[in-house]
Amino acid sequence: MFIDSAINFDKIIQLFSSANNEGRDFLFEYEVYNLLANSGAETPPISNLLPRGARLSDEELLSIPGEKTVLKIVSPTIIHKTEVGGVRIVKKEARKIRSAVRSMMYEVPENYASYIERHPDHAPQEYEGLRGEALIKAISRDLKGVLQVQFMPPDSNSFGNELIVGLRRTREFGTVISAGLGGTDTELYARRFRKGQAIVAASIEQVDGHEFFQLFKATISYKKLAGLTRGQRRIVTDEQLIECFDSFIEMGKHFSPSNPDASFIIEELEINPFAFTEYLMVPLDGLCRFSLPESIPAPRPVKKIHNLLHPEYIGIIGVSSTRRNFGRIILENILAAGFDKSKVIIIRDGIEELDGVRCVPDLDALDIKLDLFVVAIAATHVPDLVNNIVRLDCAESVMLIPGGMGETEDSKERAEEVIACINEKHGDGDGGPVFLGANCMGVVSHPGGYDTWFIPEEKLPKNNNLNFQKAALVSQSGAFMLHRSSQCPELSPAYMISMGNQTDLTLGDMVHYFKNSDEVNVIAVYAEGFNDLDGLEFCKAVREAVLNGKEVVFYKAGRTPEGKTATSGHTASLAGDYMVCESCVQQAGAIIARTFQEFQDLFMLAEKLSGKSIAGNRLAAVSGAGFEAVGMADSIQSDDYDMELAAFTEEATSAIRDILQTRKLESLVTIQNPLDITPGADDVIHAQVVEKLLEDPLVDSIVIGLDPLSPVMHTLAEPTLPAFSIEDKNSIAALLIKITAKSKKPVLGVIDGGKLYDPLRDMLMKNNVPVLPVCDRAVAAIALYSKARLHAEIIRITCSGI
Repeated sequence: MFIDSAINFDKIIQLFSSANNEGRDFLFEYEVYNLLANSGAETPPISNLLPRGARLSDEELLSIPGEKTVLKIVSPTIIHKTEVGGVRIVKKEARKIRSAVRSMMYEVPENYASYIERHPDHAPQEYEGLRGEALIKAISRDLKGVLQVQFMPPDSNSFGNELIVGLRRTREFGTVISAGLGGTDTELYARRFRKGQAIVAASIEQVDGHEFFQLFKATISYKKLAGLTRGQRRIVTDEQLIECFDSFIEMGKHFSPSNPDASFIIEELEINPFAFTEYLMVPLDGLCRFSLPESIPAPRPVKKIHNLLHPEYIGIIGVSSTRRNFGRIILENILAAGFDKSKVIIIRDGIEELDGVRCVPDLDALDIKLDLFVVAIAATHVPDLVNNIVRLDCAESVMLIPGGMGETEDSKERAEEVIACINEKHGDGDGGPVFLGANCMGVVSHPGGYDTWFIPEEKLPKNNNLNFQKAALVSQSGAFMLHRSSQCPELSPAYMISMGNQTDLTLGDMVHYFKNSDEVNVIAVYAEGFNDLDGLEFCKAVREAVLNGKEVVFYKAGRTPEGKTATSGHTASLAGDYMVCESCVQQAGAIIARTFQEFQDLFMLAEKLSGKSIAGNRLAAVSGAGFEAVGMADSIQSDDYDMELAAFTEEATSAIRDILQTRKLESLVTIQNPLDITPGADDVIHAQVVEKLLEDPLVDSIVIGLDPLSPVMHTLAEPTLPAFSIEDKNSIAALLIKITAKSKKPVLGVIDGGKLYDPLRDMLMKNNVPVLPVCDRAVAAIALYSKARLHAEIIRITCSGI
């Protein structure tokens, strides 16, 4: 499509300037073709605007080549022209062209008015409340004329031979590029095809044309265009597609909200569709909306997150002296975590000491600057308090516990007042304090030696003497983090941070901080919504964390319209387009969880297996239970991953046969993958089989069913019979812990049994052997984890230039 990589940005700016001077924030279709021509487009069609009411000569009407001509209505409000009779193909004769134009100028307003009356929710703002003749007249008044366009017959009219390519400015991720199956049914294709098969999208900040082309190659659209389906011939070259994507990406970067020198911002640029004629990419329709650049707020002093997570002095306001309110519980938890009470200060008038902690009457009475100030008062008092904190510059970081700060319409004004005050201070001096929350459940920082969660010890017993993992759990929902902690005590991150409404500090800020932290190798994030452009910052931070050798596990809530509504109300942050979010975050290198359960599983694997090597996706599936072996084999593929059952080497097969012979099981077992070693296989056989498979160069990872109910397995604590004891030196737990410690390959155990086998699970997990309760869940977890680890390694190799 593009014969010259140089884009004439000056002429494109002139297009935007002319439209802007006319009071428009969009380009007409013929102007979009002009834009494409200035981007290096090879074949924008020849076009001729027939202005409304103009009297054109036969010579003008017949000046466009071809036997046929395409007529398209030109209107600022009619996007989908075909549905209202706004596109017609006629024989290139002057009288037929005039006849079609006249009929379109009358019929299109009538058709569009009828459509709006049937679908009032789809009415443009200009036509809201209008009906009947008034609506028809308003639509007719907006018609600018008809665009006459050169007819270029496509090479094929079969399904899948049209391409959509577009740029779109998103609130969270900046400008994204998308491409896929084009035509009038694009939205239907996107909904009905498997994920990534119809449309792919990426942040223009994360890909170039070649990298985006690699994503596009997975789509049905590419397979059709490249002639990879039965009866189909190639109609476009890979080089044309790459050049097209490159040009869109470069235009997107130039006219981007992230570009401080941009004179205009492309809000949306879409060609739908490109058709193909004799190896030419022909745009058949296009739209473009643009805006003027906006001011960029002052950066947050994110280095002060260190003060927040590792404070020397903590202040707290909102502690009751007579009852156990949130503030009092927070104080209890701070002290219970071992924080030095001489370095805690309570802001409370009328008393000098509470629970052995010094009290001062107000912020003016502070004699030191706090590293962390915990605010646990009613939301109505927060704006005045924030003003005082900023005025006095008495804290490096502030934790806003109260809700009522933007989650509802009634509280938005209060939240906006606080945000304005904080942002003004960020633009002055050292930037003032950073704020976590509001609607924040608090922070547990084991390296910082404190806990500000407002959950009583009785509700969530804590063992502060545990060995915590080098991991951080960052959650926009405090309740999500709380329930994961209660349900999965095996997850033991060094930091647990409730972000709340992101009044100031954002998810992107937190990942930027942890990407360089020596205390953290794994960052797990639960997100409900990103602040403006923070999705892009988040992705940049994820990419940098991955390049630093860290793992990022990510779950995004609000994937359905109903879910978006719920998360918006909860967090006071708008939920974005899930497909774009998932695509951008995954391309950055994160491990994407599809469910809450999967988030727990992947977080656990990342904690336990971050030191292991992932060489590929070849899985060995082993169990003494036949259903489990079959279940593993049935679970190796999905829309999101594709594992492969490893083919064992002759050496591994022979060694396993010898192991089975020692127990006279060889006649009962077919040595294949999945491997059903029968219920007669004891602990030693299970362990020896794992050991031999770990030595097999054709095996990348192992999922092993530990058959806890088998009468020949040692899987019980305090058993009635010593033969079942997990304390036996030859128990599966003892043997597997030793074997896995010596290997760099990942092994994932399956214990499909009840609470009776919790001690076995605990013993293995404590020794960094990950365990899950169901075989298909285990295969899905190791598959998603392996896929993400392999992608992360490609990112590192690519970025290092190897």
